[in-house]
Amino acid sequence: NLIVAVVILAVVVAALLGIYSATRPETVEGSKHVTIQIIHKDGTEKKLEYDTDLEYLADLLLEKELATGYSSDEYGFTVESVDGVAADWEKDNAYWALYEGDEYATTSAAGIVLTDGGLYKLVYETF
Repeated sequence: NLIVAVVILAVVVAALLGIYSATRPETVEGSKHVTIQIIHKDGTEKKLEYDTDLEYLADLLLEKELATGYSSDEYGFTVESVDGVAADWEKDNAYWALYEGDEYATTSAAGIVLTDGGLYKLVYETF
């Protein structure tokens, strides 16, 4: 029974890896024009436009010094400060949310692939 369970587990893991590999977004090489929109706690907005050859949002945030505080761990690239403003989860349940267009991002900034014409939002939110 143990051997059968291990074989079934291995098949399930292989299938999940195959699905992830087939559905993950492809990176786009070359020049792209992207927009970064920052929405602060008080609702003020800043819209920045960049032409870049970078492939991932985290790389752009670091290069343009928009993510002034961040951590990178097993959960991915976590943005802690944007535009010099820190979000303190421990203090007031605040965080910098990431959006691709109007959709809440399902991955960290290190996994968000930049696309030509893409809009990426960093929004100060509280829970």
